[in-house]
Amino acid sequence: MAVTEPAPVASPPAHEGILRRQALRESAARTYARSLPIVPVRARGMTIEGADGRRYLDCLSGAGTLALGHNHPVVLEAIREVIDSGAPLHVLDLATPVKDAFTTELFATLPRELADSARIQFCGPAGTDAVEAAFKLVRAASGRSELLAFTGAYHGMTAGALAASGGAPDVRVTRLPFPQNYRCPFGIGGERGADIAAHWTEYLLDDPKGGVSAPAAMILEPVQGEGGVNPAPDGWMRRMRKITQERSVALIADEVQTGVGRTGTFWAVEHSGIVPDVMVLSKAIGGSLPLAVIVYRAELDLWQPGAHAGTFRGNQLAMAAGAATLAYVRENGLAERAGTLGGRMLARLQALSADHPSIGDVRGRGLMIGIELVDPEAEPLTVTAENGSAPPPDPALAAAVQQECLRRGLIVELGGRHSAVVRLLPPLTLTDEQATAVVDRLADALRAAERSPYRRASAGPTR
Repeated sequence: MAVTEPAPVASPPAHEGILRRQALRESAARTYARSLPIVPVRARGMTIEGADGRRYLDCLSGAGTLALGHNHPVVLEAIREVIDSGAPLHVLDLATPVKDAFTTELFATLPRELADSARIQFCGPAGTDAVEAAFKLVRAASGRSELLAFTGAYHGMTAGALAASGGAPDVRVTRLPFPQNYRCPFGIGGERGADIAAHWTEYLLDDPKGGVSAPAAMILEPVQGEGGVNPAPDGWMRRMRKITQERSVALIADEVQTGVGRTGTFWAVEHSGIVPDVMVLSKAIGGSLPLAVIVYRAELDLWQPGAHAGTFRGNQLAMAAGAATLAYVRENGLAERAGTLGGRMLARLQALSADHPSIGDVRGRGLMIGIELVDPEAEPLTVTAENGSAPPPDPALAAAVQQECLRRGLIVELGGRHSAVVRLLPPLTLTDEQATAVVDRLADALRAAERSPYRRASAGPTR
């Protein structure tokens, strides 16, 4: 009698083992890996290929780091040139031709009034370290310690940067209202709401009984990213510049995510025409590699040698990749294209709201776009003269949309106060065809998520 061999047991795909080991070995603090369970093995431009063979359009772009997308030829060539040259890859803060070329290219892109007398400090490789450096700088220059920041802000995860962010559990920074149209903190919205926010800032600083001592600086984002993609009104930005100048308060612009063409101008402060005293730069300036700097007015350069240091502030490969990226964006008009293409995408997404009451608001600037999803059947949380009622945010729907996007080969991120804002940060090299595909896939994902029973699994925010 023949013996039947047992059928072989199929081994799980390799990528599933990688994901399982990651879950077992990595910290509970991991973030993107939880909502994006993919194992990237190849990437080019806007496309990522996973270990399972699936391809995705990447609208996360390293949280805005990849201005030119993945593995752009000019970036790879710049890195290869440094490696092949035999140049040292680690030099602390010593002068090198690579650093000189990067600094020269960076200064060529800065607002002229700042670039003409700017100083630069190379920081540790993360944007949050550059924020810490900016705080040290203005405190040393002014002899003051108080800082002004805004509701909804995000400046990083180290102690000082986190204290200036909107979610700080231990507030040591004076918090000011950031103007919004859709969820205006004063229930007014529009230009009037922004005027009141500016007036409140001025009043608080000038009130001898306001409880605010003379600050060293004000830090703001020209477009709040993690806070829900809220662009600062240009007029309000000019008011903040005037208020700080008249009171000898340094203005710090956090351009970590908004810089290098993302919003339609090379630096987002250019929309309003203001020139800050300090600019915090990271993400895209490294051309996909870790790099962070602050650039600031020469008269602030009063700190002592070693006041801010770091072993990895001389990343030669990042400087080479960054210089190539800055030059490519500048020479090819990618900032202007981001403004044009982003405007088209915004218009298409706004048109979707006519058929989808769950789209509460679509906003952004250039290729920094947010879609706030709401529960239209719930009682409104806010009512403004500008927008009427604003239903409560619906984070469960947003999470369902993110997963439906992933099933359709589209990577998106969530943000906002309740993680109810679907965020798009595509590379500046996005083609017209890819832009159309992104909106089409997102619209299809939204339709699917609205039909799913997500509301039974997770309740939205309450009053």
